[in-house]
Formats: sequence, structure tokens, C-alpha cells
Amino acid sequence: MSLSIRRAEPRDAGTVHGFVHALADYEKLSHEVVASQTDLERDLFGESPKVYCDIAEWADEPVGFALWFYTYSTFKGRHGIWLEDLFVDPSARGKGIGKALLVHLARRCVTEGLGRFEWHVLDWNAPSIAFYKAQGARLHEEWLTCRVDGEALLALGQQ
Repeated sequence: MSLSIRRAEPRDAGTVHGFVHALADYEKLSHEVVASQTDLERDLFGESPKVYCDIAEWADEPVGFALWFYTYSTFKGRHGIWLEDLFVDPSARGKGIGKALLVHLARRCVTEGLGRFEWHVLDWNAPSIAFYKAQGARLHEEWLTCRVDGEALLALGQQ
């Protein structure tokens, strides 16, 4: 069997949407998914995309994805990549697909002279934490994620 990684195309919007739901199920966050396939089509393949997606295929079948976007570090004076989602279908795990997706994005960082490659991992997700550490990732436990959304975002935006 063979692995390939390619840039997602408009025909992949349904597949990406399915992977988002599968990831949310795994992370016990299905109740938070409100994105539609149409939202993903617009944002990944519209006139001026600001988010990107790579599809991993095993034997020409989609088995995983990495959804990412560019960030900027004022400290480094360089752009970086933020990996929003990484998912490999459970039936395809153990074949090096997740690692291949990380390597693919790390190579992009190196090729483009980017300064960082970052992502979140849930603190209870021991298998993923171990996997990421094995790839050389450091957990920044001193940094806490801040989020303003929903009613709080509306209130803040109306001040």
C-alpha cells in the first residue's frame, strides 16, 4: 500500500467535513461543531482562502487530514503554521500517516523559512501527547488558551 499527501480540492469538502465530525467525536466535542460543508467550501476554496487543508490518502482513499493556517510571531519576526486539526481515521492508524502529515507541514515551514509550527492537544489525550513528544514537540504548559466567543464575543465587540 502507498501513502500520498495532497492539497485538498473543492471535491474534498464533504470528506473534510466528515473528518471534522470524526475528530470532534474522538475529542468528545461533537456538540461544538456548527461548521457546515458549505462553510468549509467557502473558507478552503473561495477567492481568498485564509485556511488550508492537506489530505492523506492510503491506496488512493482519503484516510486523514491536516487543516492549517499561517500565523505570525512578533518575537521571531516570522510567520509560522498553526495546525488547527490533525486526524487519521482509526482504521488507518499505525501506518505512519499522522507523522507523515506532520512531516509534510514541517517541511513546508523549513522550505518557506517559517519560524514556528504549533498546535493544541487536549490535556487528557495521552496517546496524542506521547506521539507529539516523540516527534520533538514541547508542551508549553505555562501558556493558557484564551477564547472569547458566542455572547461574550458579541458583548466585547459592541463596546
